[in-house]
Amino acid sequence: MGKKAKKPGKGKEKTEKKTAKAEEKRARRENKKLSPEDDIDAILLSIQKEEAKKTEVHVEENVPAPSPRSNCSLTINPLKETELILYGGEFYNGTKTYVYGDLYRYDVEKLEWKVISSPNSPPPRSAHQAVAWKNYLYIFGGEFTSSNQERFHHYKDFWVLDLKTNQWEQINLKGCPSPRSGHRMVLYKHKIIIFGGFYDTLREVRYYNDMYVFDLDQYKWQEIKPSPGAMWPTPRSGFQFCVHQDEVLLYGGYFKEIQSDKNTSERGVVHADMWSLDPRTWQWNKVKKGGMPPGPRAGFSMCVHKRRALLFGGVVDMEVEGDAMMSLFLNELYAFQLDNHRWYPLELRKEKSTKAKIKKISDQKNNEVEFDDPMNEEVLEVGKIETSVLEEACNMDTDIDEISQHISSSVSINNGGLEASSSKKRQESGPNQNAVLPEVIKPCGRINSCMVVGRDTLYIYGGMMEIKDREITLDDLYALNLSKLDEWKCIIPATESEWVEASEDEDEEDDEDDSEDDDNSEESNESDEDDGDEDDFEDGNDGSRKVGDAVALIKGGGRNLRRKEKRARIEQIRANLGLSDSQRTPMPGESLREFYKRTNLYWQMAAHEHTQHTGKELRKDGFDLAESRYRELKPILDELAILEAEQKAEEAEAPETSSRKRGKKKK
Repeated sequence: MGKKAKKPGKGKEKTEKKTAKAEEKRARRENKKLSPEDDIDAILLSIQKEEAKKTEVHVEENVPAPSPRSNCSLTINPLKETELILYGGEFYNGTKTYVYGDLYRYDVEKLEWKVISSPNSPPPRSAHQAVAWKNYLYIFGGEFTSSNQERFHHYKDFWVLDLKTNQWEQINLKGCPSPRSGHRMVLYKHKIIIFGGFYDTLREVRYYNDMYVFDLDQYKWQEIKPSPGAMWPTPRSGFQFCVHQDEVLLYGGYFKEIQSDKNTSERGVVHADMWSLDPRTWQWNKVKKGGMPPGPRAGFSMCVHKRRALLFGGVVDMEVEGDAMMSLFLNELYAFQLDNHRWYPLELRKEKSTKAKIKKISDQKNNEVEFDDPMNEEVLEVGKIETSVLEEACNMDTDIDEISQHISSSVSINNGGLEASSSKKRQESGPNQNAVLPEVIKPCGRINSCMVVGRDTLYIYGGMMEIKDREITLDDLYALNLSKLDEWKCIIPATESEWVEASEDEDEEDDEDDSEDDDNSEESNESDEDDGDEDDFEDGNDGSRKVGDAVALIKGGGRNLRRKEKRARIEQIRANLGLSDSQRTPMPGESLREFYKRTNLYWQMAAHEHTQHTGKELRKDGFDLAESRYRELKPILDELAILEAEQKAEEAEAPETSSRKRGKKKK
């Protein structure tokens, strides 16, 4: 017999009323948020109609540079290695998000942009992927975001651009990957390999670890599925993919996991693992990282040059006082040797100094500075120190093999180490910086930038960083000669991007929306966490702040801060200047001799990777790098020591004051 139906009672009526109320709130919220500019379907349909009106390709020469953007694609033209192809991207101005579908070409020799308008072009997108093969550019996936970032449309369309005719064509074939963005796509011989990515459904975010292959000869898709018991990377997006001979390497990535607590909250996971794929058998294997690998980070860029993969940028979230989060935008450059799977920091080569140069610098300083300043005396002693340190270093029986073996035990690399270094050299000399150092140009720390190599030159374009509560979208272009490794060249300087402060009315509306969302447990958990992440992200400081500016910041506003604020400011400045990495930072009161003696293995390893010197020459190269770093950070370290001493003195006085107050109350 079946179960008898229960009579409808008060419990059922109460449940129905509660459900109806929740649906009414949901509909009201959806109607409130939905506006013509946020109706993605209507926007895309309008764009499609406008594209249908185009009848011919139009190329406009020597146009202004593209607007600031991140999550775009930059590709070397296979028909002309001195031309960069830029497509898509996005820009956020504080209140609205703009997604682009324009196509630019940049001639690095003529320093000229041209924009191409073609009929039947792909709709605007960001976080897509592009690869070039023969005279074609292939683009897959990506996303379109509503202006208020409340709605997303993920693409699964596949496009090809003929670089000779500038004509677009959509490839509609069965078996293609599902809609996604944040995936990665590489070219292996005549095959395009796609892995991972994510899909945002508003209620949840799905991360993928599936793999698809498109055969450019047979023009068909194939999904590669893991065999039972086979090793396979976990789901992720935002990782990096690169090809070397018959090996495809996967590194890093990002994933959100659901924590099994009462609120079923989500937690972001930053991957730092590396995988190797054999494209002949489609077998994955984990790669053991040797040498000095970078710390875990998200949003970094990567590309291949000859037998090494180059990594730049990224962001690290660090906890500071009071469970607050601080975002550090990095501008480090690392190299991964593809034949022996070893990591090493890629430091710029320092011009060798001679005794005559040192004497000349000392004489100049003698005439220009006052000797009652201990910092100036330290500078004048550098020439003398260098000779004695090198003599001592030459007596060390170390060669590159011993350094490599000793790295794992002597070099400390952890979450608070290398990945916390947000900058090494600043673009201008500050007022307190040593006058001996020339002006050093280098791209600031950033995420989601474009990075390509053409003719032994590394190009870095655009991306995003944060200064306090502002997102700064970049449009600068930097170049580095990988054969010389002597200096960065700023081809296109960054312009000041637009930023619109949100009005109080908008903030109140957001608060009302959040209070309404609290009735739905799943949605409230996600929105609360997202809001928290934004607040934490806003606490980040400018990763590219100059050393001189940091000193001025400490001398000026820093001393007027309350004790807790001063403590947080100290930690923030130390992290932003890369002071948490003991291998690259002098200790308080440490001389140049002591600094090099403690860290010589690190600097010699870094020097060997791009000089291939051994013995005395290697030790000299390593000392040059260490000396440059020491001179760069000495002024700010001295100022930090003063600020920390003041802070300790204030904290020591605080208990006495409070105890006296308590004594008065008792009386």
